[in-house]
Amino acid sequence: MRAYLDHASSSPLRPEVREALSEVLEIAQCDPGRPYEEALVVRNLIEDARSSVARLVQVTPRQVIFTSSIAESINHGVQIFGGNRVVLATGAERSSTLEAARVQGSLELIGLDRLGHPDLDALDARLSHGGVSLVCCQVANHETGVSGQAEEIIALVRRHGVAVHVDATIAAGHVALNLGQLDADIATVSSELLGGPQGVAALIVRKGTVLPPMIFGGAQERARRAGLENPLGIVGFGIAAEVLCAPGKLASEEQAARSHLAHLETAALNVGGVHAVGDSESEYRAPWLRCFTIDGVESEGVVMGLDRAGVSVHSGSACSAESLEPSPVLAAMGLEADHSLRLSVGWSTTEAEVERFATVFPEVVARLRSLRR
Repeated sequence: MRAYLDHASSSPLRPEVREALSEVLEIAQCDPGRPYEEALVVRNLIEDARSSVARLVQVTPRQVIFTSSIAESINHGVQIFGGNRVVLATGAERSSTLEAARVQGSLELIGLDRLGHPDLDALDARLSHGGVSLVCCQVANHETGVSGQAEEIIALVRRHGVAVHVDATIAAGHVALNLGQLDADIATVSSELLGGPQGVAALIVRKGTVLPPMIFGGAQERARRAGLENPLGIVGFGIAAEVLCAPGKLASEEQAARSHLAHLETAALNVGGVHAVGDSESEYRAPWLRCFTIDGVESEGVVMGLDRAGVSVHSGSACSAESLEPSPVLAAMGLEADHSLRLSVGWSTTEAEVERFATVFPEVVARLRSLRR
């Protein structure tokens, strides 16, 4: 049995989603915009999914725009609100945020401290100088799990009349989240991190915000994103959200995640030279994700060694996996960026998987260190 501990990249399909998609598969291959029976059935399923996603993050269905990915949602928000003026972001943001901002206009970075918190005084000072069109922040970071202090940032930015994008992907579906109350101009949530299908995400638009089309050529998604919809992806996203909206479900999964993560953290820190990254206070941490640095060995060797031992983990952000570059988030925190290990749990994590990691991790690290002598 393998242990899958990379839910922050993508979580396995929930059984409820798998079952629903097998039923929808027979009718999903039609254009939901047509007036005949099959199309109307699919259209209703899409709108039901929109309502479920909206209910999960506590917004109205009309605020939900389905997209193909986290990167697409973020890119569109940056392109629309960034303009040719300055986009402010912390060094903790996803590469899709930072690269879109660099291409679109002028990106300026706000520093992080060694615990992973953004420098709010520096943000306030920069906003006071003017010329900023968009601030990008996170509910929680995708590599360290540290709180991005989105509420404080939005309150600060509102005083300067600047737009805000919130990356809510690491929080949505794992902790109670009220994006309506958070009141960002736009926010991004994802399907695959909830146990829904890959290839679908959502952009949440603040009430009253006029959002130009992200793709031209059709009236889909209320003329905001042209092109034939992805019914299977959208319906699966909706089913995953609906599962999490059941009374007590979110709280029970959060409690299980905290327990599994605590055991993983203990096992990791029992190995000499392993250090937890970011703020250790639970109020500032996502309950299902933890990052570590490991003295004396590089990330690639640890990830490959654990893989051979039957444990799937990750180092750095999902977007940088192909390049094997050091974590830019850890570098922004002033930490060793090429010695990191990220562990993340989810709905399918079992105690046996946690024990598997606890057994093989010390062996992998010891073997790698012995090769350096």
